[in-house]
Amino acid sequence: MGLPVLSAIFRSRVVCERGIVALLNCPKHTKARVSLFSHSAGRCAQTCQALIYRKHGDPSGVVELEDVPVHQTGAKEVLVKLLASPINPSDINMIQGTYSILPDLPAVGGNEGVAQVLEVGSQVKSLKAGDWVIPRDAGLGTWRTEAVLAEDDVISVPNDIPLLSAATLGVNPCTAIRMLSDFEDLKPGDSVIQNAANSGVGQAVIQIAAARGINTINVIRDRPDFTQLSDRLKAIGASHVIKEESLRRPEMKELFKTCSKPKLALNGVGGKSATELLRHLQVGGSMVTYGGMSKQPVTVPVSALIFKDVKVRGFWVTQWKKDHSHGKAMLDELCSLIQQGKLTAPACTEVRIQDYKKALDAAMQPFSSRKQILIM
Repeated sequence: MGLPVLSAIFRSRVVCERGIVALLNCPKHTKARVSLFSHSAGRCAQTCQALIYRKHGDPSGVVELEDVPVHQTGAKEVLVKLLASPINPSDINMIQGTYSILPDLPAVGGNEGVAQVLEVGSQVKSLKAGDWVIPRDAGLGTWRTEAVLAEDDVISVPNDIPLLSAATLGVNPCTAIRMLSDFEDLKPGDSVIQNAANSGVGQAVIQIAAARGINTINVIRDRPDFTQLSDRLKAIGASHVIKEESLRRPEMKELFKTCSKPKLALNGVGGKSATELLRHLQVGGSMVTYGGMSKQPVTVPVSALIFKDVKVRGFWVTQWKKDHSHGKAMLDELCSLIQQGKLTAPACTEVRIQDYKKALDAAMQPFSSRKQILIM
């Protein structure tokens, strides 16, 4: 194919709005890392598809699938093809404008996913074409088909692990393993209690705990398919699965005849559910809050503080990664569990990026126990 023909093809895909110069997906008050719009001399910008929101609000009303430019790969950059990206609660909260960090607008949605390297810049040392990579941190905008990213903004993962495991590796499993490792010295035979046990974090907690010989008491809301969900959680390693209402009933005493009182409680709900978790902690145990799906405050009884000396902590994986050089050793441990078959992706529904409205709607439904994965 001659150069005139190639030039014509490139020109046909150029976005000519020179007034739009920086569609950035990096949180406010942090250094800008990724620009989707570039006007570098010597090569016209090719386009990719991206899910963009230009204002905050209901995702179904503000997110649109658009063509955006992909600029020339720089010396310390890589061109990647996004393969799969989940829709997480934090992604929804960012679009709604309620999350603690927000990207500048307009922005590309998505903070997690897996991509394949297509091209590397002349000074890139750690990556090569064909490698699989995931974002080191939030803010890259993963709901798009291609991107040019800085080498330092991604981290390689094995390309022999399942696609959905790689796509969902960077947030929920990292949160789970850190909470199981950093707050109490848990030994085989110890117990952990958690609410939101069917969430992505909850399912990762079950599996990592099981691999370490730790019992899990898993609390979920009552629902029509409770038995099926309970069976599914037990199949991945849950020791006990109970309804929220059971936390306040005498049957808990029976449970603790065969299972030690938990040293650690993991709270992703808040409100009354969190208070009930506290009631069952060992003396001196810890409750770690990582989410608040009920949007209700955590209430700590005075008696729990005085007579049980419980510790009430919080955890945010984004901050942990910033404080610990993004956790390569942690990712290696998680990938090893995946390769051994001890850690699988949560129940997922794969949706083409073109059908994003269906995926967003499903992700916001109550009692959903399946993660929506955008396939690019």
